[in-house]
Amino acid sequence: MTMVFKRLIPTSRPAAFAPRQPRSRPGVLERVENAEALDRVVMPLQRAVRALPLGQLRDVLHGRRLGHPLHPVLVQVPMGTWLSSAVLDFVPGAGRPARVLVGLGTLAALPAALAGWADWAELHEQQMRTGLVHAAANAGAVVLFGASFVVRGHRPWAGRALGLGGLGCAGVGGFVGGHLAYRQGAGANKTEPVAHLVEAGWHRLGPVADLKPGIPERRMLGEVPLLVVRDEDGAVDVLADRCSHLSGPLSEGDIADGCVVCPWHGSVFRLSDGAPVSGPATAPQPCFETRTEPDGVLAVRLPGAG
Repeated sequence: MTMVFKRLIPTSRPAAFAPRQPRSRPGVLERVENAEALDRVVMPLQRAVRALPLGQLRDVLHGRRLGHPLHPVLVQVPMGTWLSSAVLDFVPGAGRPARVLVGLGTLAALPAALAGWADWAELHEQQMRTGLVHAAANAGAVVLFGASFVVRGHRPWAGRALGLGGLGCAGVGGFVGGHLAYRQGAGANKTEPVAHLVEAGWHRLGPVADLKPGIPERRMLGEVPLLVVRDEDGAVDVLADRCSHLSGPLSEGDIADGCVVCPWHGSVFRLSDGAPVSGPATAPQPCFETRTEPDGVLAVRLPGAG
């Protein structure tokens, strides 16, 4: 019996000889976030928003006490009422309640926009460019729904058409806002991964005697940077160094009244527990427990780490 062995012939060339794949073209939103021409509008507008005399209302708009940005919460009202009005437009005899919902949504969009602008003014350049497009789409929605409210009394079909146009603009604004939040990370807590990067238990950082009182210093715990501050009495406070707002280096900030000020956007955190005292940050800084070992070395641990 004769057996025939076939030589296996590769169906493709080795990776070393594979043709080079062309780089994919950037999408529309990627081009927007890198469009430096938008800075002609972004920078003056940022200064104007920051100059608004909002006082303590600014922290309310950021959502500091809420623990996360307020803007996404406020947006639910105009989006919900506008979408409901579009549904009622197809229900016979529901013209009046639809008009009420259009008006309610248009009014509710104003505080939502104010909260959004307050957050927008404290972002990176690329995020602000995207945010400008997000705001423009939502402004179009407000204008169209406002016009829809006005004309619905005597031109119902025109009012419904304007409402659908406004809903389309709001949809575009929501899509761009999703890119801003999920792709560019605006509003997300930048310190959330810390608890998953630090192993449980105590970790030695170095001699306490090397720390100068009142001077913020940076130490590394594996791949996690830490802010270490020793006070005049010898007590040591340790926080995650990267700001929860946009990863600013707290160790380069100022120390005053038991707090540290982020050098990038001015968020203030209490050293004793990492709580945000002033925004735009809304999430607290991970705070480490400390102890001094018998040999004078500072040891830290993060409760709940691992």
